[in-house]
Amino acid sequence: MDIKTTKARLRRAKVVEVSVTGQELLEQPLLNKGTAFSEKERHELGLMGLLPPDIEDIEQQVSRCYEAFGQQTSNLAKHVYLRNLQDENETLFYRLILDHIAEMLPIIYTPVVGEACQKFSHIYRRPRGLFISYPERDHVDEILANCALPGVEVIVVTDGERILGLGDQGAGGMGIPIGKLSLYTAIGGIHPATTLPITLDVGTNNPERLSDPEYIGWRHERITGKEYDDFVETFVTAVMRAFPNVLLQFEDFASKNASPILARYRDRLCTFNDDIQGTAAVTSGTILAAVAATGRALEDQRVVMLGAGSAGIGISYQLVAAMMKEGLSEAEARSRFFVIDSHGLIHDGRTDLAPYKRAFEQKLASLSDWGIAADQEITLLDTVKNAKPSILVGVTGQPGAIGEDVVRSMAENCERPIIFPLSNPTSRCEALPKDVIDWTDGRALIATGSPFDPVPYKGREIPIAQCNNSYIFPAMGLGILAAKASRVTDEMFMAAAIALKDGSQALIDPQAPLLPRLEDLRQIARQIAIAVGAEAQKQGVAEKTTLAELEKRIDEITWSPEYLPFKRHQA
Repeated sequence: MDIKTTKARLRRAKVVEVSVTGQELLEQPLLNKGTAFSEKERHELGLMGLLPPDIEDIEQQVSRCYEAFGQQTSNLAKHVYLRNLQDENETLFYRLILDHIAEMLPIIYTPVVGEACQKFSHIYRRPRGLFISYPERDHVDEILANCALPGVEVIVVTDGERILGLGDQGAGGMGIPIGKLSLYTAIGGIHPATTLPITLDVGTNNPERLSDPEYIGWRHERITGKEYDDFVETFVTAVMRAFPNVLLQFEDFASKNASPILARYRDRLCTFNDDIQGTAAVTSGTILAAVAATGRALEDQRVVMLGAGSAGIGISYQLVAAMMKEGLSEAEARSRFFVIDSHGLIHDGRTDLAPYKRAFEQKLASLSDWGIAADQEITLLDTVKNAKPSILVGVTGQPGAIGEDVVRSMAENCERPIIFPLSNPTSRCEALPKDVIDWTDGRALIATGSPFDPVPYKGREIPIAQCNNSYIFPAMGLGILAAKASRVTDEMFMAAAIALKDGSQALIDPQAPLLPRLEDLRQIARQIAIAVGAEAQKQGVAEKTTLAELEKRIDEITWSPEYLPFKRHQA
């Protein structure tokens, strides 16, 4: 796509000049309108005879596509259908998504995108984004220059090692950046011409991928250590040269790399890690809404975090910050957290802890009345029985990790336990909402990472909030771009969490869903973006404006999937 056309669309021009015509125009998904090209456009742009004679509007096209979508025989087939439509006509794709967002969000992103990543090599049809493999490490600048889109403003990059709860998918992890950026546009209103998905292909340790004759990635074990770090450095510095004002989001990197990468680059460019910070913000916002619904204060909560990876530690840090805003010291706030990894409760008597976990280690001396030997593993059930938490969050990727004995024990000591089994996809959820409701006699406040239907219980239906990052990261992107922020701060994520909480109907009706409806995602994204942009200005990482000016800027850059009239560019 040519620069003049792209910039014209970004200026929200009433008429777009295009320099490509005929079949070439129809093959550009950012420009193609299919049967919606007018008679005048068909004559002027060399499209006569290339399209059926009937001229349709976008509503007619959406109706046909929705019918075809419904005829697909599996969720994966629906995902493939939508991806093919995206590669054919992006405006129509996004209009279809927005018209049916509650139905299609789980198809284009979690949970179905997990299966799409596993089978990526088998459903691959057309190039989208950039694959930067380790053997091409000396050509990263050249690869970025090959990007056909000028003016890239948002990049989502993965190395495919920790795809949802499914582990190492190698090059197949590209499904995640593609899906994420689709939501940046559908929910955040960020123009698709300014987004770029990237996969860093550093090999894979997944034997199923390496032995698959159809695998499209680099057939090699993962590089590690200095080789890996140097490759990431090469990539980031090349991005800074090619797109100096870009927002770079790291996605689905393994815990051992995610936190160090974030620490290394967060002060060098505008970047964040959604698994750490986005997950923390959406979870914190949902927990804040749940706590408000119970009528209790956040500072009075005791939290068990089941899972000590990047998500679990990130959520814990965010909630500590929220407690500190309510007046607790950092030490007081951290003492309320009981973090459990694969070897049990994290405490200062353990010698096997990674450094990033030690911030949340309990003092073994303070657990002396638990009646557990110092050298004994302290299990989840031990912790729940003795710590008596009011909040339990699961981020392990282990189905069934939160069992009946744990939930019933928690419910004995808490009138309205807050229980969030958050792992994606659905098959990895730590506990099923129906079971949690049964085990707590309908008293639990529940949020999950993947979508679940409302649970019938004693003549009423209990809504299950989907605590999905899609509530946060598209709005973060919109707020960051509108404010022209140079960095992403923790305070900006806290502002997003609070804005999400403020949009919860549970603040008005304790029986209402904890999160806004999916159909309202665009509206809540705007409110979160305003909060994020204002906080960026407060933190000094964006130029000061009035709130009205910030809101105007947000509205100006928000893209909606509508066809604009075209005319041929005159050289």
